[in-house]
Amino acid sequence: MTNKKENKINLTSGTLLIAEPFLEDPHFRRSVVLVCEHHNKGTIGFILNKPVGMNVSNLLSGFPDFDSEIFYGGPVQTDTIHYVHSKGDLIEDSVEIGPGLYWGGKFDQLKFCVENGLITPFEIRFFVGYSGWGEGQLNEEMTYMSWMTSAVDKNYVLGNSTEAKLLWKTVLEHEGDVYSVIAQMPLPQWN
Repeated sequence: MTNKKENKINLTSGTLLIAEPFLEDPHFRRSVVLVCEHHNKGTIGFILNKPVGMNVSNLLSGFPDFDSEIFYGGPVQTDTIHYVHSKGDLIEDSVEIGPGLYWGGKFDQLKFCVENGLITPFEIRFFVGYSGWGEGQLNEEMTYMSWMTSAVDKNYVLGNSTEAKLLWKTVLEHEGDVYSVIAQMPLPQWN
């Protein structure tokens, strides 16, 4: 019988999903996902701790030279680029997802901001693909404790890629109590 339990934070834009330590899905193993949209039709988010080792300027033809690493946002539509940033006042049509955090916006305005030094690599994160769940799917996964939740911290989202690789452990340690113990668990090694 599967243990069911309610998570401590309701799912909304700006919630962090933290994969439970034994989640076997290779896309989400030890991942931290920023929820950008959650409603009764489904959920969209981006994995924050999987840099792909490629610069955005190398991936997007015609994009200004900009030292910002691309991250794997999730397994859905990996032929698309998305971005989360702190410049909602400069980029029209940005959607606020948390205090000082915005999703998307007009791409031409983003390019202008980059070309004119109005945005730095530590104020934006780019993603290839996204993480998506259909109607009720994520809520069911939450019921079966596939995910833990936490409030978003802008530093988790816009930190450097070295810190991002350690994000799963960092978020759990900051949660304290039993989460600190979970953060110390090694990856399971199966024979």
